[in-house]
Amino acid sequence: MANNMSQKKRNRQNEKRRQNNMALVSDLKTSIKKVETAAAAGEPTDALYREAQKKIDVAADKGVLHANTAARKKSRLATLTTVE
Repeated sequence: MANNMSQKKRNRQNEKRRQNNMALVSDLKTSIKKVETAAAAGEPTDALYREAQKKIDVAADKGVLHANTAARKKSRLATLTTVE
């Protein structure tokens, strides 16, 4: 347990950041799964792919994902997309 005020404040900040990062990653995973399920069902995936791509870029910009990880995820999703 923290003994001084600065460490207590740091703990509060870390918890807020952790919650925000978890929400961002959860939303990201959901959008990726939407693209994957639509592709598996043979439905058009253009709009879903663009949405997932934006979320991946936001996560990379905020430092939640590494830049190479974001690029890899976008590349793998791009192979699933169908143009309609």
